[in-house]
Order: sequence, then structure tokens, then C-alpha cells
Amino acid sequence: MPTAPEQHPPNFDPLAPLYRWMEIFSFGPLLARCRFQFLAQSLPLKSVLVLGDGDGRYTQRLLQSNPQVQVTAVDGSRAMLAALQQRAAAVGATDRLTVLQRDLRSFTPDGCYDGVVTHFSLDCLQESEVEQLVARVVRTLAPGALWVVSEFAIPAGRAKAAAARAIVGALYFAFRLMTGLGTRRLPDYAAILARHGFERLGAVPRLGGLLTAELWWLATRDDFTASVRDIV
Repeated sequence: MPTAPEQHPPNFDPLAPLYRWMEIFSFGPLLARCRFQFLAQSLPLKSVLVLGDGDGRYTQRLLQSNPQVQVTAVDGSRAMLAALQQRAAAVGATDRLTVLQRDLRSFTPDGCYDGVVTHFSLDCLQESEVEQLVARVVRTLAPGALWVVSEFAIPAGRAKAAAARAIVGALYFAFRLMTGLGTRRLPDYAAILARHGFERLGAVPRLGGLLTAELWWLATRDDFTASVRDIV
């Protein structure tokens, strides 16, 4: 049985003007480096579903570097989507961008995509909600579709794991106060993606494993797979 959404979804609107500076103050350039780690692998993509890009820095770069791509950007925050649209306009790419204000916990995509992007958005969901989201999204994906992930993680090793749990716990507490976010622990999105037929092609940890950038793919398509494996 699907998990019922929280009565009041988190409100990220007040954070939109501050989002970039909050990132820089807390983690310097590391979150941005995670986002852009696998940007080159997105250059062959033609239709990309971006789920929760925040203020749109990744979407702007993707639209700018890939002149053929059509992007559907989904976010629950009207203010974040407005910032994203401004960034797309700055690179003359609004005609290749569709924005949808939707709660990811209940969002059902329409269309066909060869790429999905989730940058620090799956950690805003409960594990059951990630499972349901992936199940809905995978039905719309073409064979060989890529899924680009940036996330927080708990690294191996007792000391590193303890430090990471303390940092992640503090972040969840802060976002609960600022936005009403109800999630309290990181979902095991990797196991969920694997259950739905994805294979991890590459992973780049940062900050002792607290952050990770990952590239996943759905199925074999010989011509595309070869080119992807060559650059991972």
C-alpha cells in the first residue's frame, strides 16, 4: 500500500534566494562539483527529467552545454522553479525547458525520457517514497536511459560513519526547522535503483565519502553503452 504523503509538504520557497550561498557557506564548492561530475555523460541525451534541481544551476549548465536536449524540471517550490527559469532564460534556452510544480512524492511523469537527474533531492523523501517514485519514473524511460545522482552518504568505517551521521542528522534538523521537512534519515536509493533494473556505471565520493556523485544506467543499448563506458 502506498505511503500517504505528509499533510503539509516542505516549503523551500524562503530558501530560494539564499540556496547557493547556504551551500557555499556549509560545503564550499563540493556540492556543485558533485552535480557537474557526470555532466559530460549527459551530452548525448535528448529528453531529460530533472527532479528537484533547487535553483537550477545544473539545469542551466545542461541546457547550455547540450543544445539538443529538452528538459522537464519538476520541483515542489514555486520560487525554486522561478529561479531555474531565470537561469534558463540567461542562456536563451526557455524554449527547451518545461517546468512542473509538483510534489515528488506523488508526481507521475508523462512522456519518454533517456535521462533522469536527482541532485540532493532523493534525501528529502522517505525510503518508501523513493521506491514509489522510481517505479513511476522507470515506466517512462527509454532503454539505456541514464540516471545521474548526487547525494549525501554514510561512508564505511566507524569514525567516518559516526561523523557523517552527525552531520546528516544536523542537516535534517536544520531543514526541518526551515522548511518543515519530515524526513529524518537517508534512503537507500542505490538498492532501490538496482531493484528496478539500474546498474551503477560510476561513483565519485567526496569529503571522505559524505558526498557522492553517481551515474546509473537502465539497460543495454550497444552503440550508446559503448560510448558511455568509454568516458566513465
